[in-house]
Amino acid sequence: MTSTPTPPPPSAPEVRVIGVRGIPMVQPNDDIADLVITAASAQGTPLQEGDVVAITQRIVSKAEGRIYPMDHFVPSPFALHYAQRTEKDPRVVEAVLRESKRIIRQAGGVLITETHHGLKCANAGVDASNTGGQDLVCLLPVDPDASCRRIRDAIRARLDIDVAVVMTDTFGRPWRLGQTNVAIGVAGMKPFHDYIGQRDLDGHELRVTLLCVADEIAGAAEMVMGKLDAIPAAIVRGFAYTRGEGSATEIVREMALDLFP
Repeated sequence: MTSTPTPPPPSAPEVRVIGVRGIPMVQPNDDIADLVITAASAQGTPLQEGDVVAITQRIVSKAEGRIYPMDHFVPSPFALHYAQRTEKDPRVVEAVLRESKRIIRQAGGVLITETHHGLKCANAGVDASNTGGQDLVCLLPVDPDASCRRIRDAIRARLDIDVAVVMTDTFGRPWRLGQTNVAIGVAGMKPFHDYIGQRDLDGHELRVTLLCVADEIAGAAEMVMGKLDAIPAAIVRGFAYTRGEGSATEIVREMALDLFP
């Protein structure tokens, strides 16, 4: 009598996060999709169908001409007063004010603001680090979701594959010290994994579990990109995201539900 072999157990889920080295210092009007495709292929990890491409906000801002000399921003009386009180450069304060829809809170030398995108963050995302020179400031892209869509579409046109694109930036969080990367732009995927209505292992119906997988991807990508390693992009491979026309604007909590308005 021949016994039936026992099938092997299913393999454990696995996700790879691959830093993309070799991307040169980005200049205005550079083609981000081409830079990522070329660098990923050169290091032996060419883009594949279903990958998520995580890209730092900084290189997108550089390519889109969102780096400005500080003297571009002539300080208002409020910027001059605030800068004097907090020992900040009044030109940077003015840049923050121009990028803000409203000021949520002032804490020391930090302005917590709501940007014109609806993001709530420190200093409206304005930053003077890694700008490519002295006395320069970097502003967030005008429309991060649209930037991600353009990069996704360019990759599809050149490689005939579908990937998702997540633009990352570093944010602080209420209740917790330290910063983490979050998604400020999304294309080609839904930003959430929705468990609402499903049942847990005990049979309880889940009512509020909505995981922001776009933020989880951004956080995972930062572990291989770093802040000082000149690795502005990463490939997240093997993650079973939900494909679709998602956007990072979906992630921003509406005012009526915001505990920190």
